[in-house]
Amino acid sequence: MSRMTGGLCKLKNLRFLDLSINHFVGHLPRCLSNLSFLHLLDVSDNSFEGTFPSFIYNLKSLAYLSLSNNHFKGTLSFNLLANHSNLQILEIGSYNQQDLKVDTENPPFVPSFQLKILRVLNCTLNEPSHMIPTFLYNQHELRMLHIGHSNMEGRFPNWLLENNTKLDYLNLSNNLLTGPVELNAATIFSNMHILDISCNPIGGIPHHIGSLFPNLVTLNMSSSSLQGNFPASLGDMKQLNNLDLSHNNLSGHIPQEFGKGSNDLRFLKLSNNNLHGPFLPSGSNFTKLLSLHQANNNFKGNIPDGIMNSIELRMLDLSNNQLHGEIPSWIGSFQNLTFLILSQNSLEGPIPMGFCKLTKLAYVDISQNNFNGTLPKCLTMPDLRYLHLQNNKFNGPIPIVLANSPFLLTMNLVNNKFSGQIPKWISSFLNLRILLLKKNKLDGLIPIDVCQLKNISIMDLSQNNLSGRIPSCLKNIAFRRLDLFDGTLLGKFVVPWVTRSTEYVFFPDTNTLVEGQNIQEFVEYDEQDVDFTSKNRYETYKGNILDLMFGLDLSNNMLTGQIPSQIGYLKSIHTLNLSKNHITGPIPETFSNLKQIESLDLSYNRLSGHIPSQLTDLYQLSVFSIAHNNLSGRTPERVNQFATFEASSYEGNAFLCGPPLNRSCSSVVKQPTPGIDTPPLGNDHFINTFVYSFPPPFFVTFLGVIAFLYFHSYFQIP
Repeated sequence: MSRMTGGLCKLKNLRFLDLSINHFVGHLPRCLSNLSFLHLLDVSDNSFEGTFPSFIYNLKSLAYLSLSNNHFKGTLSFNLLANHSNLQILEIGSYNQQDLKVDTENPPFVPSFQLKILRVLNCTLNEPSHMIPTFLYNQHELRMLHIGHSNMEGRFPNWLLENNTKLDYLNLSNNLLTGPVELNAATIFSNMHILDISCNPIGGIPHHIGSLFPNLVTLNMSSSSLQGNFPASLGDMKQLNNLDLSHNNLSGHIPQEFGKGSNDLRFLKLSNNNLHGPFLPSGSNFTKLLSLHQANNNFKGNIPDGIMNSIELRMLDLSNNQLHGEIPSWIGSFQNLTFLILSQNSLEGPIPMGFCKLTKLAYVDISQNNFNGTLPKCLTMPDLRYLHLQNNKFNGPIPIVLANSPFLLTMNLVNNKFSGQIPKWISSFLNLRILLLKKNKLDGLIPIDVCQLKNISIMDLSQNNLSGRIPSCLKNIAFRRLDLFDGTLLGKFVVPWVTRSTEYVFFPDTNTLVEGQNIQEFVEYDEQDVDFTSKNRYETYKGNILDLMFGLDLSNNMLTGQIPSQIGYLKSIHTLNLSKNHITGPIPETFSNLKQIESLDLSYNRLSGHIPSQLTDLYQLSVFSIAHNNLSGRTPERVNQFATFEASSYEGNAFLCGPPLNRSCSSVVKQPTPGIDTPPLGNDHFINTFVYSFPPPFFVTFLGVIAFLYFHSYFQIP
């Protein structure tokens, strides 16, 4: 971080000043107003602050002005730029939409400039009307127009396209524009390559859109309240690379004309609509397709072999449809596949051997289907980060082939039929953040090898048949937020969106603008979600919320012994559930160190002794249960969070007394001291064992005596 000094102000003949993409802070020096010969001023992507720099109004020679992505506050009045006749490129934006206001209407003006590029991003535009800037009626040379996240309201400006036939890039996304898009069918906008009007309540898409924009490369009308059928004319866009119509209300089939016409398609996203039939029309020839998102529709049938032509496919998301049948063996032809999401369908059968050719997989989610059997032994996924196999019928031991994926971050095997012990090789997943083995048939001890998973944030081993003691070395696990080795967060990851995104280059010497090379854009894809029980609720965590969730669930097993005091040093954990086991001994006083804990469930065990009074210092605790144990003495003082817990948190402990229980401590009989004639309280397991184990040996002994009497000659009746 550094501040600008006034030294540059002495360069009075300076024509080009580019300070972009640095770490400048503070205010722009006012003396920059002395640089009257400036043609280019770019201070974008810094941390400049203060009121909007009014000195720019004096720089009448400017052709290029970029002030975007800073912390300026105040109002930019466009009328004060009316006489900047050389201005061709103007970029304005803020990190905080509320900080910077842009006024193009007060007062109205007629500009002397003809802009070629205008970007107004993340501002508050024309309060209170939020109207579309009227000065744009006088602009006829625009090549790129981007007004986004600016609360712009009104009807879609059809006139804007008709006035600017050279327009190559139009992005009006994330505003409040309404439709319909009504353009003269006889007009062809052949220069338009990128059109993004997503996240506006447009309402409809022209049925002849393909003939209006025959050279369109990118079309994004996602989240635009679109109704009706999928336009067949989209097949007329022979150069279309990227199409996103997701999150709308489109219905009907995908027409064959589209499947046969858009052969250059790389990115297709139609998820979250009401489309039905096959997810690709018959005869499709998308040989260049890289990414296909068809989730959350009503597509039916088997996975069609028409997609076999898309051998360059990197991402395939068909989740939450009505697909059935088995995964075809030819899926192995997608050898560049990185993301495979087939969850929430009715797919069945074993995983085909073709999977063994998918060596570049990083994200696999085939959960909530009817898959069975085991994973192919030839499976090799060295780049795998996320694995979701939950809610299927997989069986056998946890597949050792997973040991070939050392960079795994999430392993979700919940609700299958996996059996045997938790393997020792699980310690090889040094980057593992989420381990979910709930509701299987796992048995044996919890291996100390899991303690090597020091980056774990969520571990759920509940509803199995695990036995033995809780390993004290669990204290070595982080259960806290960590920066991952690749710089990403757990709930979010990035997918490349290979697109034609026009990069313009401005030459200030000649005031000319030329189209540069294409650049690669990236789309954040944060569809990973994880189900976990916290505060007695089984909920889904996703994105940033998932990144902030830390918990350990060992409930519904057959664990024995005492709770290791070391568990009390998991200072960042939010949820700890040890309920419904056979755990004995006291509640560790070290639990008072669990300062971030919100949910603590120790119910349905055989815990004894007093409740540590220090637990009242757990100020974040909102769910607490020690019900159905053998605890005794007075309940904790009704202070802090413990003032909110009801009797249900303590019920089933005969020798607990005090509020909120309706049992006075003066009326409670002292817990008997274990002696010769009185079995120790809380030793129900011993009593039950004795009662149930006594009859069989007695019966066997009785039969033995009868047999002896019967066969021994001395006792036989003559």
